[in-house]
Amino acid sequence: MSPTPRQSPDDNGVRALVLPAPGQRLREESRAVPTPEGADVVIRIRACGVCRTDLHLQDGDLPGACYPIVPGHQAIGEVLVAGPGSTLQVGAWTGATWLGWTCGECEFCRSGRENLCDRARFNGCHRDGGFATHMVADSRYCVPMDRALGAAAATPLLCAGLIGYRSLRMAGNARSIGIYGFGSAAHLITQVAAFEDRRVFAFTRPGDFAAQAFARDVGAAWAGGSDVDAPEPLDAALIFAPVGAMVPKALRDVKKGGSVICGGIHMSDIPAFPYASLWGERQIRSVANLTRRDAVQFMEVAASAGISAHIRSYPLSRANDALDDLRSGAVNGTAVLICDGREQAG
Repeated sequence: MSPTPRQSPDDNGVRALVLPAPGQRLREESRAVPTPEGADVVIRIRACGVCRTDLHLQDGDLPGACYPIVPGHQAIGEVLVAGPGSTLQVGAWTGATWLGWTCGECEFCRSGRENLCDRARFNGCHRDGGFATHMVADSRYCVPMDRALGAAAATPLLCAGLIGYRSLRMAGNARSIGIYGFGSAAHLITQVAAFEDRRVFAFTRPGDFAAQAFARDVGAAWAGGSDVDAPEPLDAALIFAPVGAMVPKALRDVKKGGSVICGGIHMSDIPAFPYASLWGERQIRSVANLTRRDAVQFMEVAASAGISAHIRSYPLSRANDALDDLRSGAVNGTAVLICDGREQAG
């Protein structure tokens, strides 16, 4: 039986932080609570993680992005209203990720690679996202979440954790792994790697001793600046920093047969490098988006590993401050917007 749409009487409208166009600041708008159609649901957002992709959206780096747009693709809350074709019941606790919809018909969707669908729509890029008190999402692409985790602490799992997980799996059985750029994804996947008895070598901005100490605290065997050589040859490298110059650097750090995995959705141009750096059957690969299967698998791994997200929370009204702090490198871990005031921000 299809869920019955229902609206709570305490929901008088939507507060949303909107990005009008590339290069602009977010502005607050008031809207009516929408009525979902088809498989869509309205989620009352409790918290939403802030991602470096949100900075790329603000900078106009994402081709095909829609403006004006409400950013945010690490949103957790409860279903307030359900469309007639929803797979979720009213009251369900759920998360909305980057992947918001795929066609289900192309060669990629039919072969389990929906992350490569050419017609895919992404939350916070093509569909309004979670920098708001409410958002509309396709229930079929939402992730069941455990209420016990707490909304704010769990938001990083929905993107940073998922991209980190997909990147780590692309590294195969690598035992020694370099991580370049130590932010949200890195601090989560380092905990998974340590749980799997892998050794992590963390590379941060030169001189960022706070980030290096943070990396060691969450399980890195070594941490240093990206301007120094790896202390030993690496089996694989995961690049989360959106800096193309890290690719030749990582290639120099990995041993023959090693892999360099680029985990970001956007990266500055990769500079020229000698063929000798690639020779020896080294590989360069990219991670594109994620799949629903990734989400199911990662949530199981995260629970087994007992990973803990380090967050810095902000009220929804300070979303611009959160973006600024992320851009400047002032956030170790993940910046999270508290969208309903129920959890302490600060």
